[in-house]
Amino acid sequence: MKESLIPAPSEDRGRLSEPAPAVVLDGLTKSFPSRRGWLETIRHPRSTKYQEVLRGVSCTVRAGEFFGLLGPNGAGKTTLFKILATLVLPDAGTATVAGHDVVQDARAVRRVLSPVIADERSLYWRLSSRENLELYGSLQGLDRRAARVRAGELLEVVGLDDTGEKMVGSFSSGMKQRLLIARALIASPRVLLLDEPTRSLDPISARRFRAFLREEITGRQKCTVLLATHNAEEALELCDRVAVLNHGELLAAGTAQSIARDMGNDRYRLWTSDPGHPGIAALAGRGVVQAMTSHQSDAPGWTVIEMDVPGGLDRAAQVVAFLTEQGVPIARFEYAELSLADLIERVVEQRGTNRESVRMSGDGDA
Repeated sequence: MKESLIPAPSEDRGRLSEPAPAVVLDGLTKSFPSRRGWLETIRHPRSTKYQEVLRGVSCTVRAGEFFGLLGPNGAGKTTLFKILATLVLPDAGTATVAGHDVVQDARAVRRVLSPVIADERSLYWRLSSRENLELYGSLQGLDRRAARVRAGELLEVVGLDDTGEKMVGSFSSGMKQRLLIARALIASPRVLLLDEPTRSLDPISARRFRAFLREEITGRQKCTVLLATHNAEEALELCDRVAVLNHGELLAAGTAQSIARDMGNDRYRLWTSDPGHPGIAALAGRGVVQAMTSHQSDAPGWTVIEMDVPGGLDRAAQVVAFLTEQGVPIARFEYAELSLADLIERVVEQRGTNRESVRMSGDGDA
C-alpha cells in the first residue's frame, strides 16, 4: 500500500502548538512581621508575630493574555507583584515567568518581565521623553546608538514621537503614563505588571489609555499583562480573565461573566410602563421572582424593576412569556451585570460561608 504523504493528526503535535503559560503560581505563600507598638516591644522584645499576606495562591496566566487581579486593599496584590518582579522572596510555593523560577533564576525573570511603576516621580521631569528613554536604555546595557534607536521606536509606539524636546514635567498625566509604559518596554519584555495604571487619569484619558493598552501592548507588542485594579470599567474592558484575591487567598478565577454565573447571579431588569400590573405581582407571589426593587427610568412614564429569577435562562424565558401573555407592557428585559464591587463582595461572602460550613462539619465529625 502506498504510504500517505499527509501525516495523521497527532495529539502531541496539538500540544506542542499551544503556547507555554506566561506565569504559573503554585501554592505561593508569604508572611511579614506584624508591626508592634512600643509598649509591646518593650514587654516582649524577642517575640515576633507574623501576618500572612499570601496563602497558597495557585493560578496560570496564558501567554498574550490580559489578566486582572481584583480585591480590596490589603488583599495581597502588591506583594504578589513584588514576588513576580523578584523584589520579594516567597516563604513557600513557586512562581515561574516564561518558564523561569523567580527564586532560582531571578536574573532570567528580570529579562522577560517589567513592572510598570505608576509613580510619575520616577521619571526625570527636567529631561525630554527621548532623553528619559535613552538614559534608561543605557541602564539596560544598550550602547548610545542602540538606545537612541530604541527610544525613537518606543516613542512612536506610545504616541509621544511628536513631543520633541518638551520637558516631561510639562506632560499631562496620560502622557506620563504612556512614557512609563515606553520605559518598561525598553528591554522588550514578554510580561508587564501594571498596578492601577489609570488611577490619576480623568475618565476620558483613562478610556483612551485602556484602548492603547489593549490595541498596542497586547495587540501589536504581544505582551502578557497582569493588571491590579479597583476599577470596574478597567477590569471589564481590558481583562480576558480575572482573579479575586482577599486576605491573601485566591477565591475565584475566570472571566467576570463566568464568576458572576458561579456566584448565582440571576438578576434581571424589566422596563415597564405598568409596574403595578397583576401579572408582575403574581410572579412575586408564587416565588418565581424574588428580591424585586424598582425605580423610575430616565424615560418619562417607564419604571425599571430589578428581580432575581433563579433557574437560569430557561426560567427567564418563561417569565418573559408569562408577562407577555398577561399583557404587561415590556420595553426591555435584560440580564443585570454585577458591578465589580458586588462581584467581589459575593465571592468573598460565598467563600466565607463555604469555609464556615466546612469548619462546622469538621466540628461535628470530631
